[in-house]
Amino acid sequence: MNNMPSIKIGIVAVSRDCFPMSLSENRRKAVVKEYNKKYGEIYECPTCVENEIHMRKALSEVKKAGCDALVVYLGNFGPETSETLLAKEFGGPVMFIAAAEESGDKLLDDRGDAYCGMLNASYNLKLRNIKAYIPEYPVGTASECADMIHEFEPIAKSIYGLNNLKIISFGPRPQDFLACNAPIKQLYNLGVEIQENSELDLFEAFKNHENDDRIPAIIKEMEAELGEGNKKPEILAKLAQYELTLLDWIEANKGSRKFVAIAGKCWPAFQTQFGFVPCYVNSRLTAKGIPVSCEVDIYGALSEFIGTVVSNDTVTLLDINNTVPKDMFEEEIKDNYSYTLTDTFMGFHCGNTAASKLSFCEMKYQKIMARALPEEVTQGTLEGDIIPGDITFFRLQSTSDAKLCAYIAQGEVLPVATRSFGAIGVFAIPEMRRFYRHVLIEKNYPHHGAVAFGHFGKTLYEVFKYLGVSVEEIDYNLPKSVRYKTENPFFSN
Repeated sequence: MNNMPSIKIGIVAVSRDCFPMSLSENRRKAVVKEYNKKYGEIYECPTCVENEIHMRKALSEVKKAGCDALVVYLGNFGPETSETLLAKEFGGPVMFIAAAEESGDKLLDDRGDAYCGMLNASYNLKLRNIKAYIPEYPVGTASECADMIHEFEPIAKSIYGLNNLKIISFGPRPQDFLACNAPIKQLYNLGVEIQENSELDLFEAFKNHENDDRIPAIIKEMEAELGEGNKKPEILAKLAQYELTLLDWIEANKGSRKFVAIAGKCWPAFQTQFGFVPCYVNSRLTAKGIPVSCEVDIYGALSEFIGTVVSNDTVTLLDINNTVPKDMFEEEIKDNYSYTLTDTFMGFHCGNTAASKLSFCEMKYQKIMARALPEEVTQGTLEGDIIPGDITFFRLQSTSDAKLCAYIAQGEVLPVATRSFGAIGVFAIPEMRRFYRHVLIEKNYPHHGAVAFGHFGKTLYEVFKYLGVSVEEIDYNLPKSVRYKTENPFFSN
């Protein structure tokens, strides 16, 4: 993946002036030693911060070292003013953790009281409106603190990535797709840039890439990837031309930003004018770390980017699409898994899921579009059943009145043949029926959801909190014993 952030983390120890500074310094050294042993490099700032002068010195050192994220480590009680000013002036993602006491025979002269100091740190962060990540239990031994820093890394990468992201979109949403439309103001609040373009601009750029001498090499890549699934070889030249168009557009337009995601157009005029559908190219760019959403879904592209950073893997964007037929459930799921019929559904899109995330793949035409158009202009989808295994279904979204909200639901793709078309899988999420009604419908989410391959709910939840999404607006699938606020208490199923 060539469009993903990598970051350097620094750790700064802080010390209250009525506590031995050596206590905090030695505890910092122990954390660094454990982190180096378990996870690799971390920059150890030599200055221990006791006051604002130390804070400026430490800030200069971490900046000079090229740190993109910072761990503020309370080796003892800590100086609440200078430690929180350090977080404020650093400007990037920051984490606060604290030292646990080492042993019973050190509680007289080497007691650090960082458990208490963390309370003051959190209070001062709130007073100054400073965002910082504080783990679920932020006090630990050197080894436990090293583990906390490791868990902070994908969160920090996501925040850093969004602060350096540009989303490039082409064209307005298709007619009758208002669900994919959302105010862009929250993108700016998140630190994301947006460049909205006409699809006519894209068409011109595509025409300018006709007979590009790089096309044959891209065709060979596609042929190798598709293998026996290369059922539409006649369309590969146009798809390669389109892929080069997007890649060149990114390089020419990302400007000051380091990372890019695309919200692309794919219908209704795309097929007739370009002569194909872009699904396969979208899947290939997404596999390279450049998420491409369908139907100009800007917040879908945003969600995909976050999922790619958090999982360090290819993601996809799917419709929460259709129910699993009862006879299919009875035959293949009921006696083999602990799910109910309404825990299951099918996630589908025309063909934008990367080949590496399909159990098998074939290049085909877009069946739905071909109902109203000549089949030859709907070629370019990548069809196949999605690989079975753990997944996280999620989305970060702006409401129509420009408020951030999000959902996260962990589940799995079942190893059940879909008997259908497109990039599709049989998904199972515990209590999906209730989640579907009281989160997805009740809170007006669009039909697109991002899919990460693995369980990443813990990290995504912290990312969304850090970004400023109210915890009341981060929803997840509640267990049967916990009722949603809008759930009818007299309903039974």
